[in-house]
Amino acid sequence: MLDEDEFRRWIKSARHTLSSARRDLSAGDFNWSCFKAQQAAECAIKAFLWGIGKPEYGHALTRLVQGVGDIPDDIYEACARLDKYYTAPRYADMWSEGSPHEYYTRKEAEEAIYYAELIINFIEDRWKFLKKGGKNVSEG
Repeated sequence: MLDEDEFRRWIKSARHTLSSARRDLSAGDFNWSCFKAQQAAECAIKAFLWGIGKPEYGHALTRLVQGVGDIPDDIYEACARLDKYYTAPRYADMWSEGSPHEYYTRKEAEEAIYYAELIINFIEDRWKFLKKGGKNVSEG
């Protein structure tokens, strides 16, 4: 049985976080934009997993997305790209010198937002399919 309330709770958080990533992009805070794009995608994937009653923990998108079922190559690639933005944008000790904000560009932030949007849309479409009676591919 699908848990629509749980799905909505997580997907709302995904969309809100993506909006915050866009604001950071506009402000020139590219490292935070990259991190928040990763977080938005993570919330979206967790929306699906919690919504189908298979909650998962952790932050590796490439691992989490496996629970969604058959994943197109572009979605897996987007997850792999965003996985790199979980830790490094936030911690100075991830870099040999300087601060995280010195290592990220507008183009990277724009791409991160694009990938997060791609994942969120995929998850929302997959959820709609299940709601219409489609079978979750991960169920076999």
